[in-house]
Amino acid sequence: MLLTILAYGMIIIFMYVIMKKKLSPFTSLVIIPLIFTLIAIATGVASPPPGADGVVPEVNIGNFVLDGISTTSKTGIMLLFAILYFSIMLDAGLFDPITKKMIYFAKGDPMKVLMATAVVAAAVSLNGDGTTTTLICCSAFIPIYKKLNMKLMNLGVLVILQNTIMNLLPWGGPTARAMAVLEVDADILSYLAPGMILSVLYVIFFVAYRMEKKERARLGVTTLTDKELEEMTIVNDPELLEIRRPKNFAFNGILTIVLIGWLVLSSFVGQLGLPSWIEMPPLLLFLVGTCIALMINYPKLKDQSSRISANAGDAVQVVILVFAAGVFMGLFQGSGMANALANSFVNIIPKQLAGAWGLVIAFISAPGTFFISNDGFYFGVLPVLAEAGRSYGFDNMSMALASLMGQAFHLLSPLVAFIYLLLRLTGLDMGQWQKESAKYALGIFVIFVVTIVALGHMPLFIPQN
Repeated sequence: MLLTILAYGMIIIFMYVIMKKKLSPFTSLVIIPLIFTLIAIATGVASPPPGADGVVPEVNIGNFVLDGISTTSKTGIMLLFAILYFSIMLDAGLFDPITKKMIYFAKGDPMKVLMATAVVAAAVSLNGDGTTTTLICCSAFIPIYKKLNMKLMNLGVLVILQNTIMNLLPWGGPTARAMAVLEVDADILSYLAPGMILSVLYVIFFVAYRMEKKERARLGVTTLTDKELEEMTIVNDPELLEIRRPKNFAFNGILTIVLIGWLVLSSFVGQLGLPSWIEMPPLLLFLVGTCIALMINYPKLKDQSSRISANAGDAVQVVILVFAAGVFMGLFQGSGMANALANSFVNIIPKQLAGAWGLVIAFISAPGTFFISNDGFYFGVLPVLAEAGRSYGFDNMSMALASLMGQAFHLLSPLVAFIYLLLRLTGLDMGQWQKESAKYALGIFVIFVVTIVALGHMPLFIPQN
């Protein structure tokens, strides 16, 4: 009981200090779970979950932290080189022509930029990787938003919403976990597809349109002349001109396309029957890509050192947050607080809701996948919910679908590593971004639930004897 209280207390205090900006995300992710873990150990309620071999490990904060960091270390290192790669491409001017064409296309109208953002974010998110989506969208659109004086909050929200939807593709992660735990086949994608399509259209034609109305009211709609457009796109800063490499545009473009293409292809090696050697970890791809980009664009050692030094600060600030998230997860799970929180989700459900168990799972999956990692929810909580659901007459497919509805909010969780990259690049405050995104994510959640119920894939209610 005390461990459950500590779990809820830690979550509430963590969200409070983040929302009220009492502590930075970095210090919050480390200090708050550390304090609550120490309390759990001091009171004797810490209860580490058994390992893969079924053996319960000893209570050891150091091991908890190392276990947590091991889950985020690959992501952190990959982000380090991914940020360096795209920063070098920005320095070399790869995205200047894209920015120029988009500005000429928009001609001062925020609507065109916002619609383009939503469409591009959806398309890039098809590979299910939030880091890739963030890097590509931010690299292409941040210069445009800044030049047109548009709110970067809109960019941050549109990117996360579209990635949230596409994250339901089987190679995105949560769907694969639900399929494995409940032993359902790939037909689940055909059941999810209508809701996903409607949600993408909702983001493009409702969310982006609503943002556009606000931006038009704030900025006005002016048709810029060619001269004004030229002034917006011209680069006059001597320091920027010195590091630009316009002659390498073709090479940089091909290198980036190959890199992203290989990254996406690696996700489909099994489905396409490709040779296993094609599947490369993103970490290696970005590492090699960064080295090639440096050698070609800045062959002199002093220039390479200068570019690394200039961009390392941004990379490090993201990476330390990723490792801090690992510390948070390690302490939260290692102390047993994650299991206590998960069990409380199950135990607080009244038996009177048995007939609406599909909706119960859908609603639990929202806070469940926000406060607990996907692994913790799908491998820890879902089996318990599913066992009860089967006794109430619900089949595995309907419960698997229900468990994925809460993914509408999952990517807003501070436990998701790549959001720190998005927040860093856009300069957004986590609390404000979460609040702005959540109100639109609620619409996605409703669309998901209504669609699977309306199409008969999940019973709304099963009468109980």
